[in-house]
Amino acid sequence: MSKVIEKVGIFGATGQTGLCCIEHALKKGVNVTALVRDLSRLPEDIAPKINVINGNSTIKEDVLKAVEGQDAIIVTLGTRHELGFTTVMSDSLKLILDTMCETGVKHISVCLSSFLFMDPERVPQRFAEINADHKRMLDILQSPKYESLDWVAVLPPHIANEPSSNNQFKVNHGSSPGRQIPKWDLGQFMVECLNEPEHHHQLCGLAFPTLP
Repeated sequence: MSKVIEKVGIFGATGQTGLCCIEHALKKGVNVTALVRDLSRLPEDIAPKINVINGNSTIKEDVLKAVEGQDAIIVTLGTRHELGFTTVMSDSLKLILDTMCETGVKHISVCLSSFLFMDPERVPQRFAEINADHKRMLDILQSPKYESLDWVAVLPPHIANEPSSNNQFKVNHGSSPGRQIPKWDLGQFMVECLNEPEHHHQLCGLAFPTLP
């Protein structure tokens, strides 16, 4: 039986997906630790409810503080509006996974992009570099080195600023079921899938198909 998740560490906590993950985890009574580089980006109403670590996901000592003692990890790292070449997300994920292996943490969900379901030549050019680093992240996640971890790769389409669908969204393994997903649904799934073995070692596409 999969371990019940009571404590979770979140990387990328101040982005729209990360904040929705925090909100859902708190609703479930999960203790949240967030590694935050820029404390000013953490909403004042959320900060007192979680354990905040000021640090960087590329620094081993900071990552260790956020991983050690957790039941699971959620990764929603992004580049904000920077679309140029980067390896920050993939470098960070490798460091996080190595630290999980060292500390015995087994569960992780990682937010990537539904572009990974497409042929790279079909990805809009302006997203090519970000998609390339997402591909590096997926390759790292699927490496035999980490096969002992219960990982879930979450590949959402456009993340919509829409109300929750109240569990009406659809999840596919290996393909995308639609073109949009409300950010609240994505945050919910990133948390819930950690406790759902049917999603472990899967590339999960999700969407609320009735959105236009």
